[in-house]
Amino acid sequence: MFNSAARDDGFKHTLFTYKCMADKLGSHGQFKAMEDVISEMRMNLDNSSLEGVYVGAMRSYGRRGKVQAAVDTFERMDFYGCEPTVISYNAIMNVLVDFGHYDQAHKVYLRMLDKGIVPDIYSFTIRIKSFCRTRRPHAALRLLRNLPQRGCDANAVSYCTIIRGFYEEDCRCEACNLFEEMLSRKLCPDIVTFNKLIDALCHKGNVLESYKLVAKVMKRGISLNLFTYNILIQGLCKDSKLSEAVSLLEEMGEGLTPDVITYNTLISGLCKSSKVVEAEQYLHKMANQGCLPDDFTYNTIIDGYCKMGQVQDACKLLKDALFKGFVPDRVTYCSLINGLCEEGDINRALEVFDEAQGKGLKPDIIIYNSLIKGLSRQGLILQSLEVMGEMLENGCSPDIWTYNIIINGLCKMGNVSDATVVLNDAIAKGYLPDVFTFNTLINGYCKRLKLHKALEIVDRMWTHGIMPDAITYNSILNGLCKAGKTSDVIETFTEMVKRGCHPNIITYNILIENLCKANRVKEASDLLMKMTNEGLAPDTISFNTLIHGFCRNGDLDGAYDLFRKLKQEKFFPTIDTYNIMICAFSEKLNIHMAEQIYNEMIDKGCLPDTYTYSVLVDGFCRTGNTDRAYEFLIVMINKGFIPTMGTFGRVINCLSVTHRVHEAVGLIHIMVRSGVVPEVVHTILSVDKREIAAPKILVEELLKKGNKLSPSFWKKKMIFYVKRIEEDVDTNLLYLHQSNPSTVQANLKPSNILLGLDFESCLVDYALILSLLLLPLALPHDLVAPLSSIVSSSLFYHAPKSNLPKPSFAPLSNLYSFGILLLELIIEKTLFQY
Repeated sequence: MFNSAARDDGFKHTLFTYKCMADKLGSHGQFKAMEDVISEMRMNLDNSSLEGVYVGAMRSYGRRGKVQAAVDTFERMDFYGCEPTVISYNAIMNVLVDFGHYDQAHKVYLRMLDKGIVPDIYSFTIRIKSFCRTRRPHAALRLLRNLPQRGCDANAVSYCTIIRGFYEEDCRCEACNLFEEMLSRKLCPDIVTFNKLIDALCHKGNVLESYKLVAKVMKRGISLNLFTYNILIQGLCKDSKLSEAVSLLEEMGEGLTPDVITYNTLISGLCKSSKVVEAEQYLHKMANQGCLPDDFTYNTIIDGYCKMGQVQDACKLLKDALFKGFVPDRVTYCSLINGLCEEGDINRALEVFDEAQGKGLKPDIIIYNSLIKGLSRQGLILQSLEVMGEMLENGCSPDIWTYNIIINGLCKMGNVSDATVVLNDAIAKGYLPDVFTFNTLINGYCKRLKLHKALEIVDRMWTHGIMPDAITYNSILNGLCKAGKTSDVIETFTEMVKRGCHPNIITYNILIENLCKANRVKEASDLLMKMTNEGLAPDTISFNTLIHGFCRNGDLDGAYDLFRKLKQEKFFPTIDTYNIMICAFSEKLNIHMAEQIYNEMIDKGCLPDTYTYSVLVDGFCRTGNTDRAYEFLIVMINKGFIPTMGTFGRVINCLSVTHRVHEAVGLIHIMVRSGVVPEVVHTILSVDKREIAAPKILVEELLKKGNKLSPSFWKKKMIFYVKRIEEDVDTNLLYLHQSNPSTVQANLKPSNILLGLDFESCLVDYALILSLLLLPLALPHDLVAPLSSIVSSSLFYHAPKSNLPKPSFAPLSNLYSFGILLLELIIEKTLFQY
């Protein structure tokens, strides 16, 4: 239309039409066409009047980042007879400053002065922006103060530029004072300038400060626009203040409607905080309000579900999105592949990968690396290498990160030598390894204590011009520490410092552990103080390691002093801290102190774990406090922790030697019901042969759990032990028959006889069960019900009398069972085998 108009008779383009066309083409990035228009304009118009066109061209180039083209346009002005004024100089200086060419902008400014051109307020504002961008807000403020002497009055833009500079340098007081000064001078920024200021604040995390400024300008009559709300919502989401962000969206000013950017900002913040379900609710809400979701909306929520391990929900959303016209892209498939690989569903991940290719989407390096990473994490290295081969066939070259993924996967599997082969292959093909590559291999070798191999990799790092970092040295130091090479640890640390690599908290923690293992706790304590003095704050691992070092060296006073010092340092002891202290005092048989620390732990809201209870139970057993051991074991079970066989065994031992067989048998049944079943009959007895005289369950109860009875079990002194068992059972039965109320054995058999260390028969457990039902006070109430259910659910034979609806507790029941017992003892087989 522009060209056809020029061909019409009587029509001639003016400066205005030429400028409109040039600006329109420039704004759309059609620079060749724009230059053609400018060339035609130069031939048809007076060049001295074209400054506005050249300024527009410079700004168009600047918006597209074409700085050199903007400079060339400025330099051609003189050549074509268009003398630049302050407007042209301001335009090119602004482009240069915006893209960080501060020295060149300063030279242009000096050139302008040499030409005798007087700077205006816009020139000085650009200079102010340059000072602030180079982190010199105080120099910018001095220039602002000198503006009246240069014949200019400061405006709101210059003020806001310096205020932003002060905030970016964390000079809050100066920024606040200058903002108040601006308002006191009746200079109120327009909404565009103000949005730039609060955007900088929100990016720095100063959302609260932004709110304060918003309140102040709103009092001056400025109305917030949609961009202001979007900036604030983004700042709140970045600061994890999601509830405030939601409230701000719901309370958006009158006449303003959230756009897709508003919703996407909030949805992204919710997904980053794992609130994906709520994010999807806003997806539906925006659609209901006529704001159509875009690719970013869907991809953000799909990725959020995948990262949460809810791939099925992601697929469901994708299905709904497809129905609404959404076309999955690389981001979509990458999220799904990552999510499926994290779930271990490699087959489905490969299906999605094939599906993407089937829809004409050519996988890029990101998708390939995601799939290779998923395969490597599952230990499928061969498949990873096959996918890498497929990459090359499809014209997608792997990068060093591709090799890093495979090297990392091999190292985690323990195949560090194979990982080294992959590294050599990468180097041979021209892929230069990075620090992550070498660190992965070094860590792999150090974990397997192949320290000479790790040091060889360090030498190769230097060969390739890569300087070892703190992670490198930490891996080596940790490996040397684990290998017990104390002197080498110190030497390596010294070398690390000499080479200019700054130690971090992990480095010092390794050194503290190393010194503690070498019984050099005093030096470890001094190192902790040195670390603090150098401004590196210790963490809980530092204190826990040193406390454990004191305990291991028997200095419980030193450990306790450091434990108390934690409060002074404003550190809160962790579960590990408490466990270290409780274990140390328990092992020293100072169970009173151990329990005191346990009580403090509870008071502080730190919940004990299995280890805590196990250590306390063991300590009470060792000090002969059976009541507390039994009590803590029951508490442990009620809290949902399953004690180990050793913990059960120690309490059963203590109960048995103090003739509290009722409780002992109850624990045995709880033990079996909890899934803690010994692999062989002798296991319970062998928990701790130095201390125990514990009973054990024989034959059938363990046979039905899949245990094997040792063939030599009954052979040793068989006649002697059979005779002893018969006599003990006879004595026990007589005692039970004479008890008040009378108690009988409903299910007497070898598997229900408890034996001591010398095969003495201690009790017949089903007789005990029945007596417990008659005497419920013998055990706590919470143990009686489970035990009664065990009686009713027995899978094995019962004496005839006990199968009646109302059992008759007569001695005949015991006579029947005793006969079965004698028969099995004599024939050395159970009735099932006979």
